[in-house]
Amino acid sequence: MKKNFSIAVLPGDGTGPEVVAEGIKVLEAVGAKDGVKFDFHTYDFGGERYLRTGEVLPETASEELKKYDAIFLGAIGHPDVKPGVLEKGILLRLRFELDQYINLRPVKLYPGVETPLKDKKPEDIDFVVVRENTEGLYTGAGGFLRKGTPYEVAVQESINTRMGVERCLRYAFKYCEKRNRDKKLTLCGKTNVLTFAFDMWERTFYEVAKEFPGIKTDYAHVDATCMWMVKNPEWFDVVVTDNMFGDIITDLGAMIQGGMGIAAGGNINPEGVSMFEPIGGSAPKYTGKNIINPLAAISAAQMMIETLGLEASAARIEKAVVAATSKHLKSLAAGKMGMSTSEVGDLVARIAVE
Repeated sequence: MKKNFSIAVLPGDGTGPEVVAEGIKVLEAVGAKDGVKFDFHTYDFGGERYLRTGEVLPETASEELKKYDAIFLGAIGHPDVKPGVLEKGILLRLRFELDQYINLRPVKLYPGVETPLKDKKPEDIDFVVVRENTEGLYTGAGGFLRKGTPYEVAVQESINTRMGVERCLRYAFKYCEKRNRDKKLTLCGKTNVLTFAFDMWERTFYEVAKEFPGIKTDYAHVDATCMWMVKNPEWFDVVVTDNMFGDIITDLGAMIQGGMGIAAGGNINPEGVSMFEPIGGSAPKYTGKNIINPLAAISAAQMMIETLGLEASAARIEKAVVAATSKHLKSLAAGKMGMSTSEVGDLVARIAVE
């Protein structure tokens, strides 16, 4: 098994560098325990660089990042930069150029974490969303006609290819098989209205399903999926969906698992380099105060090394996060944890190697 990994680090904006530092701290601790070496190489892509140089992302960035085993991202978003500039110029561009065609989002309630869902416990909220990550409405296809006039027309096209849909579905079936929980894969769509795109999604879903006889298949409209995620989240094991619907339901998933402070995700290219990040954003109002919750970033680091094949080390980190939420933290909210950002990192690192 490989024991040396080269990781590109993009701390990004706001509190990104603070939470990334705690993720690295935990990785180095479990690495030392398990005989694994991580070489971290930091890049300053983000708002400060853009404001200083006018450059969002160097033309050579994607090719350079392909050299690494994985990418660890902190957060993108700067209060002095117009929304969309950094998100499109860094996040979306890297997802597309690195062909990170899967967005993987675990929705898991840990012990001690509050959920807004009445009477739901950790055993009720434990599923994964597999979101197609490089097609759909996010391709930027479309345009304006007569822009700025009373007769303006705006068209935004959802691009879905058989290749893109099939590889996403095939990944979801394999992931469901490996997860080995309920072995149920739910396709989330809108076949009653989006009769072209989701006709192809549904047909391909059931064709690929024939190759996985051990996996139960299910279908739910996206609006019904949102309702059932709130009422009966225990019904879900793995959910697969397109880019836009995936973006929406994963934020709902983050809320029912306790909020953005615990949610982590991965942008996956199974054949190339993948990028892992906390979901909560840059939270600029907390920058430099050492009060932001780093657990989402630590969980993103856990996802990263699990994807790299270090499953035992990843399990150590998850065990430590569970211990932190169930026994040590007063809250997940910034400034209310009962510990500082760095103290939470110290705690998780210590428990992970006990």
